[in-house]
Parts: sequence; structure tokens; C-alpha cells
Amino acid sequence: MRKFNIRKVLDGLTAVSAVASASSAAQQQQAGNRETEIQETLQSEHFQLCKTVRHGFPYQPSALAFDPVQKILAIGTQTGALRLFGRPGVECYCQHDSGAAVIQLQFLINEGALVSALADDTLHLWNLRQKRPAILHSLKFNRERITFCHLPFQSKWLYVGTERGNIHIVNVESFTLSGYVIMWNKAIELSSKSHPGPVVHISDNPMDEGKLLIGFESGTVVLWDLKSKKADYRYTHDEAIHSVAWHHEGKQFICSHSDGTLTIWNVKSPTKPFQTITPHGKQLKDGKKPEPCKPILKVEYKTTRAGEPFIILSGGLSYDTVGRRPCLTVMHGKSTAVLEMDYSIVDFLTLCETPYPNDFQEPYAVVVLLEKDLVLIDLAQNGYPIFENPYPLTIHESPVTCCEYFADCPVDLIPALYSVGARQKRQGYSKKEWPISGGNWGVITQSYSEIIITGHADGSIKFWDASAITLQVLYKLKTAKVFEKSRNKDERPNTDIVDEDPYAIQIISWCAESRMLCIAGVSAHVIIYRFSKQEVTTEVIPMLEVRLLYEINDVETPDGEQVPPVPTPGTGSNPQSIVPQSHPSTSSSSSDGLRDNVPCLKVKNSPLKQSPGYQIELVIQLVWVSGEPPQQITSLAINSAYGLVVFGNCNGIAMVDYLQKTVLLNLGTIELYGSNDPYRREPRSPRKARQPSGAGLCDINEGTVVPEDRCKSPTSDVKDNSFSRSRSSSVTSIDKESREAISALHFCETFTRKADTSPSPCLWVGTTLGTVLVIVLNLPPGGEQRLLQPVIVSPSGTILRLKGAILRMAFLDTTGSLVPPAHEPWREHYEDKDEKEKAKKRRPVSVSPSPSQEISENQYAVICSEKQAKVISLPSQNCIYKQNITETSFVLRGDIVSLSNSICLACFCANGHIMTFSLPSLRPLLDVYYLPLTNMRIARTFCFTDNGQALYLVSPTEIQRLTYSQETCENLQEMLGELFTLVETPEAPNRGFFKGLFGGGAQSLDREELFGESASGKASRSLAQHIPGPGGIEGVKGAASGVVGELARARLALDERGQKLGELEEKTAAMLYSADSFSKHAHEMMLKYKDKKWYQF
Repeated sequence: MRKFNIRKVLDGLTAVSAVASASSAAQQQQAGNRETEIQETLQSEHFQLCKTVRHGFPYQPSALAFDPVQKILAIGTQTGALRLFGRPGVECYCQHDSGAAVIQLQFLINEGALVSALADDTLHLWNLRQKRPAILHSLKFNRERITFCHLPFQSKWLYVGTERGNIHIVNVESFTLSGYVIMWNKAIELSSKSHPGPVVHISDNPMDEGKLLIGFESGTVVLWDLKSKKADYRYTHDEAIHSVAWHHEGKQFICSHSDGTLTIWNVKSPTKPFQTITPHGKQLKDGKKPEPCKPILKVEYKTTRAGEPFIILSGGLSYDTVGRRPCLTVMHGKSTAVLEMDYSIVDFLTLCETPYPNDFQEPYAVVVLLEKDLVLIDLAQNGYPIFENPYPLTIHESPVTCCEYFADCPVDLIPALYSVGARQKRQGYSKKEWPISGGNWGVITQSYSEIIITGHADGSIKFWDASAITLQVLYKLKTAKVFEKSRNKDERPNTDIVDEDPYAIQIISWCAESRMLCIAGVSAHVIIYRFSKQEVTTEVIPMLEVRLLYEINDVETPDGEQVPPVPTPGTGSNPQSIVPQSHPSTSSSSSDGLRDNVPCLKVKNSPLKQSPGYQIELVIQLVWVSGEPPQQITSLAINSAYGLVVFGNCNGIAMVDYLQKTVLLNLGTIELYGSNDPYRREPRSPRKARQPSGAGLCDINEGTVVPEDRCKSPTSDVKDNSFSRSRSSSVTSIDKESREAISALHFCETFTRKADTSPSPCLWVGTTLGTVLVIVLNLPPGGEQRLLQPVIVSPSGTILRLKGAILRMAFLDTTGSLVPPAHEPWREHYEDKDEKEKAKKRRPVSVSPSPSQEISENQYAVICSEKQAKVISLPSQNCIYKQNITETSFVLRGDIVSLSNSICLACFCANGHIMTFSLPSLRPLLDVYYLPLTNMRIARTFCFTDNGQALYLVSPTEIQRLTYSQETCENLQEMLGELFTLVETPEAPNRGFFKGLFGGGAQSLDREELFGESASGKASRSLAQHIPGPGGIEGVKGAASGVVGELARARLALDERGQKLGELEEKTAAMLYSADSFSKHAHEMMLKYKDKKWYQF
């Protein structure tokens, strides 16, 4: 490739076009040669993008339902999402297209269907008999607003109450309105002068299906006789009604009111309540009424054969309990238990042994849906303990600030994390099995293990087992416990860098093979952890302080480099006995009174007991410099084979030897260039230049630049870079934003200079201005010598350039296979003496993964920036392939990942596109518009991993996983669990001899006779509009291949006939709407089909 004079290029070479054409011609020739050498197996047909599963707590929940026979729980949200839960591992996510809030959910019990009512006045019928539920029918109300729905057990007629106080009846098979309507003015007293308000409750008498109890918001309750179409009884109360519940014998019902009272009514005594209870009211003397309390939002009345009934309610606390947490109250006989909740109660349901409302209910648990949690309470055990929740609903326990995704982890890793995490579990849970146990697991087609790591605002880190599209928490690490907590607001630490959450995790760097973990926090702190199965007490926490400057300082040597004398191996077996002199400067302010040389957080100085799991190896903190707080860390990398950790921010870069606890490198970004700075930047203040502090670092004098993409100015990409540098959100001034920050770091064993004949350990550094610099690492021999001799760090002089901030770097061997960084396999750190002797003899830099590292063979560097990707041949440093990924947007996340025994570059752009490119030729393989970047949460959490997997935080509480692999998309149907299983409906309760003889049992009702078209006529067409759903016949066909094949096939035949009838009715309606001239023919057609049942066609 043609060589260029670097000075001319930087001064503004005029023949840019000639250079570009010559350069591209050279690239094409080189590329042609390269293609013959490396066979690329990935093609476009290997890629397909689809969502797989959604984990976590449903964001902003609004509705709850339970199928007591199928044992499936449904939760609706304010954004129109629907989450269905069966046994642990069986979960499903669906979404209403409109995005309107779900106000109510009703299962068709044991039918594999669910009705959802939305705030936009639509009803939807979901088919749950397929692995991905779909809408069969929708009904849009045009003139009235839906407020309450009720579907009696084993009925196909759904009662729909509205804001106007009317009740309409919907046939759930055809999803059409009946002509039968209960008008509010017929239901209330004729003498009443005011409107009763919206319908807040509908239910039928458990012992008589012909009697419908209607609750109006104003306080009026009406018992409506469906056959005679008139009110039997009217019950009036001064206080507004929130909910109503029946006693199973149908002789009493209970109402909850806005003044914190419960009223129990005898059905046949409408004049006054049989009993009034104020569960949380203070009983006053002289027989006065108790003081009013907060509204009781819901009440349930459940009976037991053996004892007193349960009255369960939410709300109703007295007004003087300010600051008290929301409560669920369980009244059983004379005892009243008040159960405090962590969040406000959205809804609750009592789980009972029977689905029949006219039998003893035998309640055994209460499901409480909270604003940010789901709690199950065991009613059968004393003290009402809660069940241990097996679903992964605690992702948001503290807000997620970053996450990483790892596929194909070592097989022993998940068991190791699980064993240390099992000790962290709370005690005191119910001994019973989790009662939501419906559905069946899918077929596991993945053989590899996956781990997700989430970092949180409180400094905690959670490890999750994400294998086979499930999610289970393995282990939780609290990083904040290494720091002193301030007792009160006056004693706040020097956290001027952030207003709150000073321990929040920003970056996670993890080596799965060695199990070494390194985190960077928002207060410019880095903590290195080592995994151990043994408990240890650390007397003094090892720590270093680093003074990282941007403006050139007078100080000859940074304080952070005052390293301790290297201990001899004989000082003790506990590595924590190596204690660096961590406070070289005792003064916390400089001569001019500015805060100086102090970190943002204070490390504990008392002994720290560390449980098995991740234990602190070293704490590194950046310190204040002359009144300016340290800048947040923008990139981080750890290498277990070298024993090094490196991090950078908008000021510069620092490298630490965590085995010797010493700072090896501490440079401002400009100093990394030496005399070869393409921008010729000068120190920004009149202070004298600081001496470069790296061991053996001097001016770079053999600069070799690939000069294709000259940057326009140091700040030309600042606007675009704001997303990729979102981690340094507190750096708001233009001065700080325009600085060249360290944006990518990668340890590797490769060719560092053009003249190199063999690869050597080095660090590749990428900056936000698109520069890549290479630093050579000279490591001492392994074993004892590694702790005694220093690591020598020196510049290579290599400088490469791309457009936009550097995001990711990786290396390929001569066959095009990925060369992962060297790593040390994990072994227990606290071993006996024999093991230690063996360890001294073996060099830790093992697993150099490329077997073909002969002198004659080369490597390829893959570099991805915000704007483009390049593949550079090493050691020649020729750019052999280049791909401009985006012109108008910028890449938020780029990862080099393996798929189908090959590798590719996967990118997520700010314009919502997900793209993949082959390696090394960078051929576009996939480009799909997936989702727009609506908030920083997506940008902060999106990540790709191997085997075609990716994830991001779709809401503050939920992780969305997706795949870009065609093979996974094809296998997804098998991997998903089944919600619907074939379960026999329990037998109806026995009426008994005397009840049968004297008619005391439950009275049934022929609803078809009352609500059918022949009896009630057709409803007004303008009242509601029927919309066929997309998930009709196809959904049933999908279910037909499952466990319930025979049943589904039988239903398929019926549904096909029903659909044909539905289509015919739709055509008839269209003809009626289109022109009056067709009305006669349409009417004849309607009459022709009117008297036939839907299944007769």
C-alpha cells in the first residue's frame, strides 16, 4: 500500500481525491488476494431478527387475572402489554397494538382464552392455545366508555358495564353484541333525580344465575332479574362504592366504600346494611361513629368449610397513619392481620380450591400485584408467610445502570455461582409449592450456557443464568460495602461528581474463564474482584489512588504512583496482607484552599468479612485535582493472564498491575501521542509540562499513521459521540465534552509494529476522536518472578485512524478465526502450600488461543467505530477492508461475535437499525430497522453476544431478549413453553338431597334464550364495531401440532365454520353501509341465516 508523508496529510493535502482512489484501488487488489485465503461461511440466509422472550416485572401494571383450573396468571399494563405466567420457566409476553392501558382481564376459565378490556374502549379475545397468543376478535365501543366486565364461569356471555351506567352483553364466541341492554334509568329508582354514576361492579348471584348484582359508583347497588328485566331490590348507601363481593350461598354480599367502611347486606333486606365494619377505624366512646378512613379499594369474601370466612381488603387505613406503607388486611374470625407492602397495591386476587362460585371457596393464597412487585401470601399457614417468588422479577430491585451478556460460558461457571448465591437466600418463606403452576416447558434445543450480568444504581451486581430463554438469579454482589456510608446528609462524602447513587455501576469487565471481575463506578472508582469459594476476613482493604489530569500539571510525578515496596512471597499466604500506602498525600486541600488529592468515596478502614463468591482484590480511586472532581470512567479492561487492569476517561488513561498493586501508566490522552499528535494540541494552561509517567514511556518517534480518514477538527464528532459517551453524563461543559476521551481498550497478543516478526502482549487504545494507539507490554516471567519484577510499559508508535469514536476492537488469526485475549484458568486463590509451589512453576499467561503463531503468518485487527469498520492486516498495517456503517446516524454498540462456527460484526445504530457484517471482508449480511432510540436506557444496555443473541432493557423493569440467528428463530417455537394444557374441569358441587328436593340449590339460566338474537334482537350497529383478529385459524393450526392436538383439530373445524359465518356477516354489514339500494338483498340474507346456530354452516 502506498506510503504517505504524515506532515503533508495533516497540513491539508490537496490531492485528496487522487489519494482516495489510489488507496481504494490498492484495497480492492489486497481484498481480492485475501478472499482467496479466507473462506467466509456466513451468508445473509443465516440471519433473521426476532424477539425471543421478555424477562422481569411488567412495567406499570394495571390489571390482574387468574385461571384457577389452568393455574395461569395474567398481568396487564398501562402500555397495553400482557404478561402471562405459568409454572417457573413458563412465561409469555404479548402486546396490544394500540398501546392503550389494560383496565381489566377475564379468563375464560379452562378454555385457553382471555378477554382484555382496554382504556380505549376495546375488548379483545386472546387465544392462549398457541405458544405465541394472538387476538381472535376485537370489539370497539364507539359511544360508551368501558368501566367493568364480568364473565360468569362456564358462560359465553360477557357483561360489560359503562361510564354511562348501562350494561351491554357480548357473545364471546362471535364477539358480537346482544340486543339485551340494562339501561341505568331502568335499574335505579324512578324517583331518583341523579345519575348513579359509572358501573363499578357486576356479578351474578352464586345460587341464581338469573339475578345480576350491579354496583354503581355513587353508592347504589341493584339486584337485577334478567328474565323479568326489572330490579328486584335496590340497596342505597351514602358513601361511594369501590367493590362488591358475594358470600358463596348468595344470601349476603359485602361492599367496600370510600370512607374506609365495609357494609354487609342481606339480599332480602335492602333498607339498611346487616352490618357495618370499619376495619382500621378507631372505635370512639359513647357509641359514636368511628373516624373516617382512607377508601377500601377492593374487598373479597371467601368461605371455608371448617371455619370462619376470610374478608380480605386493600386500603382503608386511618388518615393519621402518615408515612405508613400500603397494607393488605386479612380478617379471619376475630383476628385481623395487617400485612405491609413495599409498594402501593394495584390489585389482588384470592386463590381458591374451586372455580365454582356457589361452593365453599377454601382460599389458600392471595396474589398481590404491587406497583413494582408480585407477592403471594400463604393463607393456610400461621402468620401468613409469603411464597418465595421463582420468577425473575427483581431485575429492577435497584435501577439497572448497565448490563453485559455472555454466551457459551465454561460449564462449571453457573454451578459455582449458584452454590455461592444459594447462601444469600432469605429464610422464612412458606414451605408450600408455588401455586401458579400451569403450562408446560418448551423443548431445550440449546446446549450452551448463557449469563447476564446487571449493574445497578446502588452499586450491586447480579449474575443471572439466562440459558435456554429462561432467567434465574444466581448471585448478588454488593460493591458499596467496601465504602463508608455517611450517617446523615451533613456528612455526605465528596460526591460532587454525582448528586445521588454514588456507588452506581457504569462499566463491567469480566473474564469468564478466570472469573476475574472488574467494575467502574460513577464516583470514578474501580474495584477488582477475585472469585473464591472460601470465606475470608480482609484486615485492610488494598487500595490505590490515581491522579489523572487533562491540563498539564507542575507535579513531576503523580501521587498515585507512590507504590509500596514489593513484598516478598514469604510475607504470608493471604494476599490481602499486601497493603499499599494508599494515602500518599495527607492534606485534603492544595495551597490555594481547593480540594485536592481526595477521592470521592472513603474506603472502610475496619476489617471486612467477605463471604464465598467475589472478594475484593484491589480498590482504585481517581482523586480530586486542584478543586476539580475526577471525571467518570469511560472505558475499562482487565486481563487475568497479564495481571493488569486499565481504564480511561476524558482526561487520560491509567494502567494498574493488580498483582503487585502498582500504577504502571498514568497519562493524559495528548501525552499518549508523544510528538505525533495529529492535532498539535498544546497544554491548555500556562503550567509547565508534566513529565510522562509511564515506565519507559518516551516521545513516540516512529509514528506510522494510516491517513485515509483525516478528522476535520478535534470536535467534529462531538455531537454524535454524546451517545457513545453517555456514561460520562456529568461532564457537561463544552470544554470537557470536546476532550479526547478513551473509549475502547483491548488486551491482546499481536504484532505491535510494522517490523515485528512475532506477536507480543500489548494494549490497543481507542479514543473518541477515532484514533487507535498501541502500547507494548513487557511482562516478567510467571510464578514468583511475576510478583518481584516490574511490568515494563512502552509505546509502539503505531497510530491508526477511523471516523468517529472507537467502540470495539478484536483480532483474527490467519484463518479468519477470532483470537480471544489470553487468560488464566480459574483456580482457588487460597490453596495449600503444595498447590502454591506448583502454581509458582507454571506461567500464568496460558491459553494463547491461536495455535498457528509462526513468524511468517499474519493477523487481522478488526476495529469498529461510531461511523465505520476497518480490517487491518498485521504486521503490515494495511487497511484491507473498510465499511462505512452509517453516514447520517452513529453506532451505539458494536460487537465481534461468533455464529454458526464463524464470526461477524454486529452493530446497533441510533437510528434503530441492527446490522451484521461478515469478517474479514465486512460484507453486509443483515440490515433491519428494529426500534428507534427512544431513550438513553436502550443505548446504555443494548449488547450482542455469541450464537446470535442480544438484549436490552426495554423498560426500567424488563429485559427484552432477541436473536439475529435464523436457526434460533426456527427453533424458537419448540423452545417456548405452552400456556394451555389439557386439564379436566373439577366436578360441580353436589346439591344434596334436601336442596334438590326443595329447590335450595343453584338455579341455572338459559342465557342463550335471553340474550340470543331470536329473543333480544340485534344490537345497534353504531354502538360497537367488530374487528377480526390476526390470530384466528393460524393460531389454532399452530396449537393443533402440540399436546392438545386432537382437541385443537376438532375445534379447528368448528372455528373454520365460525369464521366463514363471521366473514359473511362482515360482508353483509359492509353492503348495508355502502348503499341503500342493496339493503333489501342484505336483509333477506340476514333473515336467511338468522335462525341457524353458528356451528350449522
